[in-house]
Amino acid sequence: MNVDLCVRIGSLVLKNPLMSASGCFGYGLEYADIVDLSSLGAVVVKGLFLNEREGHQPPRIVETPSGMLNAIGLQGIGVHRFVREKMPELRRLGAVVIVNVCGSSLDEYVEVSRILSDVEGVAAIELNISCPNIKEGGIQFGCNLSSTHEVVSAVRRVTTLPLIPKLTPNVTSVSSFARAAEEAGADAVSLVNTFLAMAIDVDTRRPKLSNTMGGLSGPAIRPIAVRMVYECAQLVRIPVVGMGGISSARDVLEFMIAGATAVQIGTATFVDPFIWSTLRSGIEEYMARHNVGRVTDLVGSMERWI
Repeated sequence: MNVDLCVRIGSLVLKNPLMSASGCFGYGLEYADIVDLSSLGAVVVKGLFLNEREGHQPPRIVETPSGMLNAIGLQGIGVHRFVREKMPELRRLGAVVIVNVCGSSLDEYVEVSRILSDVEGVAAIELNISCPNIKEGGIQFGCNLSSTHEVVSAVRRVTTLPLIPKLTPNVTSVSSFARAAEEAGADAVSLVNTFLAMAIDVDTRRPKLSNTMGGLSGPAIRPIAVRMVYECAQLVRIPVVGMGGISSARDVLEFMIAGATAVQIGTATFVDPFIWSTLRSGIEEYMARHNVGRVTDLVGSMERWI
């Protein structure tokens, strides 16, 4: 049985619903020797500020039961170096590139987005208003409804690219932030970013991360992320991109049945960088077994108990 894996996010059509999650896949090129980047629905690259950023001091990553804590601090090369050094090779490899845009201020979000809008090969902007590991900007916009509306509206005015705000789970009602983003002109929302968490070394009585707290990702958060994706998909009409602890095709399908149009895979790529073909074949096998011709028919298809 031939199956159709194509999905649409705004004006962007992806060949399948599988994307790399920003921060876990570098700029994509780090994996290019072992992964055909053109086979992914999209490569969501590491977050970019206007200028280079060093991030936090190590230790910055800690393994936890069924998860991972990180406090990288959004280390990155900045938008100008990315455009100059990374985009030409990403274009050559045929990758669909979504850029994760960061900012310490409203003006920075706007300027980085404006620059990227004129770059050949940039397919969409994921607006990072949800990183829990930096004190300035970022999550300050993502934890306030009016600020979320303001930053999305401001970026919307300077770009025609599909705009996908990335939402934080560290709020009372993430679905209300999805609606604020939709009302401000977003083409989709992506969720969830990591959960604020910490780990302590009881022998030294010191936090295991240099930043004390960090973001929790991995399978431990998946049931909560699925619930939040479901809640947002019930409230907004724009597509929802789901993420959080995906490590198998069944995980992908769970998010899509809950309402996600596409998904992002992050922590699992550290464990298995070859995971993409396994996920894709697992989805295809499920669709053939259940006589589903188009993967979009699975989106939001959860049936309730009577």
